Amino acid sequence: MAPYIFIERNGIHIIDLHKSIVKIDEAAQMMKELARSGRKILFVATKKQAKDIIAEKAESVGMPAVTERWPGGMLTNFPTIRKAVKKMNTIDKMKEDGTFDKLAKRERLQIDRQRAKLEKNLGSIKDMSRLPSAIFVVDIQKEANAVKEANRLNIPVIAMVDTCCDPTPIDYVIPANDDAAKSIEYITNVLCEAIQEGLSERKLEKEKEATAAPAEEKPAAAKKLRSRKAQAEPVAEEAAEPAKEEEAPAAE
Repeated sequence: MAPYIFIERNGIHIIDLHKSIVKIDEAAQMMKELARSGRKILFVATKKQAKDIIAEKAESVGMPAVTERWPGGMLTNFPTIRKAVKKMNTIDKMKEDGTFDKLAKRERLQIDRQRAKLEKNLGSIKDMSRLPSAIFVVDIQKEANAVKEANRLNIPVIAMVDTCCDPTPIDYVIPANDDAAKSIEYITNVLCEAIQEGLSERKLEKEKEATAAPAEEKPAAAKKLRSRKAQAEPVAEEAAEPAKEEEAPAAE
């Protein structure tokens, strides 16, 4: 992290905030483009001072998040994780259609415990039907497994990296204090605002496409009508010509 450190004072490294600002802008732009193209960004933060902030911010922009515990193979063994999520959805359907109420009391308790455990670990990613296009990590030492899995699958990693960490495996390094709640909240706010901008732009583009489609259909329909008229006119002329030929002998 030496290139991002401004000075050392009493054994404490002070981060160069000018470089932090540049890196935050780079990460925000990248996340905005991903959101604009309709892709998902997975937020990962399981440490106490970050989990609540990340859960709230990720939910506000409709992105998945892991805030309790990183399930091993979350990315590298994604089909198995999807099976667990489907199991959770199956339990919900059982409760809706009345099947759950027909079970014995002991079975209902076991299923409820299983559902609660799945909700705690995987509830925030139940809508993630495919691998994320990028992951955002707070504290790469604590979330080392998440970073390793993302690197193995060539998924870009955006991370808040403190001075005690090695930034080598990170694609978009944000030099920052990953222990302070205020620091985490400030940076996450900026990134989520960028994501929201990307989502808004995507929505506007879709609305423009929807309004442009009927306008394109009208000229096409008019062209068809013109072509039909053009085809009908020669037929009318051909029908009129034989009548003239029949009248000529009668005049003589």
